[in-house]
Amino acid sequence: MEKFEQVLKIPKERIAVLIGTNGKTKKEIEEKTNTKLIITKEGEVTIQGSSFDTWITKQIIKAIGRGFSPQKALLLLKEDYGFEMIELRNWARTENAMKRLKGRVIGEKGKAKDTIERLTESYISVYGKTICIIGETKKVLTAKKAIEMLLSGSKHSTVFTMLENERKKWKKQELLGW
Repeated sequence: MEKFEQVLKIPKERIAVLIGTNGKTKKEIEEKTNTKLIITKEGEVTIQGSSFDTWITKQIIKAIGRGFSPQKALLLLKEDYGFEMIELRNWARTENAMKRLKGRVIGEKGKAKDTIERLTESYISVYGKTICIIGETKKVLTAKKAIEMLLSGSKHSTVFTMLENERKKWKKQELLGW
């Protein structure tokens, strides 16, 4: 089998999370993805393995680098799970504007973020200049839509109504076996 190599950089403060106590997390990722990880102190991660294995491992490492726990990032090994990243610099020019937008997505005492996570059964990480989502693919896309609505200035109530309607549709589809 042909070997591939993917290289990415993660924030230095996330390296310890990626490696884990006594290298446990790194080893678990390598075993579950059939890859080899080479991690530098600067946060450069080289992934070696087959084409698909390196691609999915890159998604997992990117998720850890963006603030997710390794357990949540490993959910990406599930066939119907996806990862989305929203770059805040596409929505705001200044640090203050980014801070305000992050506040809209998080909400008072985390209420908005928690509501989006609950209604879409997904996980959200607001980290640095990004907002990332992990979950079932269709639900991740709905969560992304909700976050982008908030970033665009939609009222929280409008966003939550849209999410409630989507959730009802999913429940109906599940009942009908779609």
